[in-house]
Amino acid sequence: MEGQQTAQFQIGKSGLTEGVVESLNLVFTTHRQVRVSILKSSEYRKSMKEFAQELADKINWICASRVIGFTIILTKISRKPKL
Repeated sequence: MEGQQTAQFQIGKSGLTEGVVESLNLVFTTHRQVRVSILKSSEYRKSMKEFAQELADKINWICASRVIGFTIILTKISRKPKL
């Protein structure tokens, strides 16, 4: 079945690069949910909710975000990418 496993990513001091966004877009083609761990070296640890929204806005899928500690869980809502 599609999306049974949760993919995992880590974001460190390089932050939200174009490569991370491209990788997330690719993963969402086969997964329904992605866990993004924010490492201690990242500047985003101070404002997790804002970063979660920024991340959800940058990827090509409509998804909901939830913050648990220093982990963001993105759940794909739509089967089709944003236009």
